[in-house]
Amino acid sequence: MFKLYFWDRKKDDMKFINALVLFAILFSCSEKKPAAIGETAYQIEQNNIFKDASKSPLKAKDLKNFDGLDFFPFDSSYVVKASLKRTPDSEWFNMKTTTERLSRERIFGVAIFQLKGKTYQLNVYQGEENLNSEAYRDYLFLPFLDDTNGEETYSGGRYIDLRIPESDTIQIDFNKAYNPLCAFNEKYSCPIVPRVNYLDARVEAGVKAFKK
Repeated sequence: MFKLYFWDRKKDDMKFINALVLFAILFSCSEKKPAAIGETAYQIEQNNIFKDASKSPLKAKDLKNFDGLDFFPFDSSYVVKASLKRTPDSEWFNMKTTTERLSRERIFGVAIFQLKGKTYQLNVYQGEENLNSEAYRDYLFLPFLDDTNGEETYSGGRYIDLRIPESDTIQIDFNKAYNPLCAFNEKYSCPIVPRVNYLDARVEAGVKAFKK
């Protein structure tokens, strides 16, 4: 009986030791796995793209020390519902870029919204090239300038991606405002924000200036 009891204890001890070893392995793996960086799903997604060498717009020297983009804290007051006055008869024009390339665009409509108790409006653009793409056929482009440019944010302004809505209202989330790729690498050709899309306000939302 004693021998049987002693053997059972050994089995229990072995189970306990095996459990400890398994826990140590799992803990070690979780420690090595990089933590998601970002306050929101959008911020985490952007940081993952920038950390991926196969997708990142960063130069090799900047990617080497990249920890994450600097965002303003998420603020729900910067998620606004705008009325969209469509301009179906607007003409195509050549939007200047940071290189000699010209981007063929037209004003799809004018977004009118309230932000911090004041009413603003911004032109929303549609790219001619996107009309030939199944994935981007309903893509709209909202570039804007504001009073944080050159201080907290990139001096050339920021962009927001939108999709053509079914109704005459469209949601604009300034927390998803991002920098043109040329803010990270001058090899990219980026549309220059039209001066008409200047907001006389401090938009403290979205990504901040990139510090190299």
